[in-house]
Amino acid sequence: MVSTTAADNSPVISAWSAISPWGLDSADFARGVRSKGRTAVRLDPGEWKVPYDEACLVPGFDIRSVLGKKGTRSMDRVSGLAVAAVGRLLADSDGGRLPGVGEDTGLVLGTSTGSAQSMMDFTRDSMVGDRPYLVDPARFPNTVMNCAAGQSAIWHRLKGPNTTIAGGRATGLLALQYALRLQKAGRAETLLCGAVEEFSTARAWLEWHSRRNGEQVKDPDAVLGEGAAVWLVERAGAARAGGRRGMAEPLGLEFGFARDEKEIRPVLADCLRRLLKRAGTEPAGIWALAGSQAGGAEGAQERAAIADVLGDHRPISVPCAESIGDTFAASAAFQIAAVLALAESGDASGERTVLVTSAEANGVVGAALLRLAAQGHEDN
Repeated sequence: MVSTTAADNSPVISAWSAISPWGLDSADFARGVRSKGRTAVRLDPGEWKVPYDEACLVPGFDIRSVLGKKGTRSMDRVSGLAVAAVGRLLADSDGGRLPGVGEDTGLVLGTSTGSAQSMMDFTRDSMVGDRPYLVDPARFPNTVMNCAAGQSAIWHRLKGPNTTIAGGRATGLLALQYALRLQKAGRAETLLCGAVEEFSTARAWLEWHSRRNGEQVKDPDAVLGEGAAVWLVERAGAARAGGRRGMAEPLGLEFGFARDEKEIRPVLADCLRRLLKRAGTEPAGIWALAGSQAGGAEGAQERAAIADVLGDHRPISVPCAESIGDTFAASAAFQIAAVLALAESGDASGERTVLVTSAEANGVVGAALLRLAAQGHEDN
């Protein structure tokens, strides 16, 4: 009988995937994190009827080219990004399925509202379409929030718990917390979790209107981005049995709610203090910081909260949003992906603790503490 230690049962993140404005593969994302290259491109006004001149688009992403023609006729962009990102995570180096990741694997996927474009297009068709059918029924599933998660599970034969999370820019952190709760409750031992966001005409106009408060324009220089980031959460023992090492161990997550911009600083600071206390970590023990890089007053309040808690300690920065734009629901997921890319690169020698923060006015603020595994060593 093989004995199981407490460390074997510890949850770890052991694999990840990202489709981003840096490219269609995780390697493109990792190179982008290191180079900090800007990805914004000029939009063709003939193709995009939007109030912005630039956006951070996933280059060369065409659903049928990436996923094939079968089963993609009515698939929308947000579902296509999610299905592709999950597929890249599940594929091993030989193109087969990752060992140990079976059909009972669960999926926790974050989104904003699903696809705003699909919702608006379907609603418009119901008003202007020809009778007697008015709308294409094959496109109705795209209008529900959990379409991307459902499509990903069907496409990749994932029969475990399937959950959709929506929580603004902190969605990726909330998805991670939900996945850990499912695992702790015994609902699933292996889970994929992450978040997805699309760029579309509908989203661009919604953002444009939401950023206007009377005559004041909030964060006018922000560039919208898109993409998907997902990672594999499993027990350390299971990861080792599958030939994978634990790249990062979640030490804890904390959340709060800020009713306006002025509340971000005290609410987030309180989250950070609770998080560090629960994890038994001193501010000086934080090696790196992956902040949300929110613009305007939100970002200023976030940085102030971090300074309130960390004092004079200045962890190294793991930037992301300034290069790939405002990916909204996928923001925190990309922050975690950037941390994992750092861990995979070997730049994080030894065990290092990384703080991931998220802030949003009139919404969820939160933080996660991750411990990167020492390079060249397996989890014990």
